[in-house]
Amino acid sequence: MTFPDRIERTVELASPPEQVWAALTTSEGLSSWLGERVTIDLRPGGAAQLAVRSGLTVDMRVERVEEPVVFGFTWRLPELADDDPRRTYVEFTLEAAGSGTRLRVVETGFAQLPDGFRRKAHESHTEGWASKLDTLVGHCDAA
Repeated sequence: MTFPDRIERTVELASPPEQVWAALTTSEGLSSWLGERVTIDLRPGGAAQLAVRSGLTVDMRVERVEEPVVFGFTWRLPELADDDPRRTYVEFTLEAAGSGTRLRVVETGFAQLPDGFRRKAHESHTEGWASKLDTLVGHCDAA
């Protein structure tokens, strides 16, 4: 059996796509649900950085910006060496759903990771997306 290369989740938000887009693509929005402090240069090739409460910092690179429908980035997995070029790719797709938004997030690139790390990373990110997307829904729907 081949190891899964992707995580895919879809959530429904009561908030309109423009509000969800801001939560996904601005420093303030991302800091409210993804990390303690996020900086972002919102353009393909732009740098972004995510800092979390544990003191961990994750470097990101903006790959795709098609406002207000698709936002994608790659990020360095902190468990890999700083000079390891492997990254996973995260893509958000927004779709109007009545007065709200259907948001799909897909993270790919797990199959390229080292054998001893692949399963742990996939499981950790699967749990992480479940938790973080719940936080995003709460943030957007409370605004």
